[in-house]
Amino acid sequence: MTTDDGPAAVVRAYLAGSGQPWHEPAPGEFAVELPGERKLTTACSLAVRDHSLVVSAFVARRPDENHEAVYRWLLERNARLSGVAFAVDPVGDVYLAGRLPLHAVTPDELDRLLGVVLDTADSSFNTILELGFASSIRREWEWRLARGESTRNLAAFERLRPAP
Repeated sequence: MTTDDGPAAVVRAYLAGSGQPWHEPAPGEFAVELPGERKLTTACSLAVRDHSLVVSAFVARRPDENHEAVYRWLLERNARLSGVAFAVDPVGDVYLAGRLPLHAVTPDELDRLLGVVLDTADSSFNTILELGFASSIRREWEWRLARGESTRNLAAFERLRPAP
């Protein structure tokens, strides 16, 4: 099978019609940017392999603190996911990873799979940040408040705001 037919062609056609920024850095390997609300952009890769379509999406860098609670939360969340699961790379960065058999690569299944990736990355992002980066968020609050800087993008972390 070449990348001009079969699953790669389905992925290519789907992404071309998706309206999202994407490119194909190598035949059968695709990168797409999924827009979110909490996590503004989720970088997602799709790779057609011999027996499956592999999906991987970066969610967050390695937590600065509270690793056990972050990873436990991710594992508990995995039980409710469909088609993808949270994973960590060797340095501890958080990803969503999944595989789809090649015979199941259809526009509807791609739409479902990328929807799950986007929804999961977006809905999990603030919790991961709050669990794994609370000290950094508190310091950011303090810095911005001391200098009169905007705190608009910290609104989701109001409970970490230092007391006056």
